[in-house]
Amino acid sequence: MKKIIIFLCVLLTLVGCSNSKPNENKLDENNEPKQEEQVNWFVNPESTTRPFAVMINCHNGALPQSNIDKAYIVYELMVEGGITRMMALYKDVDVDKIGSIRSARSQYLSYVLENDAIYVSAGGSAEGIRAINKLGVNRMDVDNSTYGIRDKSLKRDWEHTLFTSTEKLKLAAKNYNYKTTTDKGLVLNYSKDEIDLSKYTSAKKADDISITYSNYRTSKYSYDTESKSYLRFMNNTKNVDLNTGEQYKVKNIIVYDVNYTTFSSDGYWGYQKIDNIGSGEGYYITDGYAVPITWSKKDTNSKTVYKIKETNEELVVNNGNTYIQIYPKGNNFSIK
Repeated sequence: MKKIIIFLCVLLTLVGCSNSKPNENKLDENNEPKQEEQVNWFVNPESTTRPFAVMINCHNGALPQSNIDKAYIVYELMVEGGITRMMALYKDVDVDKIGSIRSARSQYLSYVLENDAIYVSAGGSAEGIRAINKLGVNRMDVDNSTYGIRDKSLKRDWEHTLFTSTEKLKLAAKNYNYKTTTDKGLVLNYSKDEIDLSKYTSAKKADDISITYSNYRTSKYSYDTESKSYLRFMNNTKNVDLNTGEQYKVKNIIVYDVNYTTFSSDGYWGYQKIDNIGSGEGYYITDGYAVPITWSKKDTNSKTVYKIKETNEELVVNNGNTYIQIYPKGNNFSIK
């Protein structure tokens, strides 16, 4: 009888353990229940704040730029004359000086729409404005004293001195009566844990990246092992911030080529159209490695879908900022 009682007690103890809740017995050093780890997101995947997509000047006479490192996604495309412009996306951040800001172009609009963003520019080409109106893009013009800031202290041409702030953009959104929330979600999927690209058989080392847009502009990156990010260059010059003098660092790089077509509009020859509806291949680069990816975009409003080519699984990127480099097909691109 004594042995039976002991057996039943042991059995009840085991049953009690098996019914315990997950993490119930996980205690910290103070014998307190462990708290779930909080992720310091660069951009919160659950945020419903609608982003601002700001046209950023990349002309050599407009460098250095201001607070581009606060943007969670930056698209770089070519415009007329071989010059590039960036479209920098901001949400849930307070930034007192963004720019310098330039005019709108139609080749950026599908990326404005896929992010459900409010497009911010200083005017725009006549062709670009017509496309904005046709597509119903929410745009705000900041080339005025209410929403823009002219920095007269800069020793550069007047066209390169226009800036804005997130405070002014929020005021503009209110005055334009634009919605400031979105239910569209983010274009990219973010991982709370560091991603190891070296596990893919198609991965290769990526310490130096060079992307040629034209004779005027080549964007370059050099991997910094200490910060586990890429230092950015415009041609062979460090891409530094106007306010801090520090070189911009990038966690994720997505790069692919598309067909650019030069066309004439309103008596001006040189505007660019890009063939970005369809599919193609490129690379995702992070933490010193690159893997081949595919991209697909079914129409102007749809999100671009990125996948790891080797596995056909949807791309997940590291927690951090991302530069999406879309350069002309046939131009030089190298990973070393």
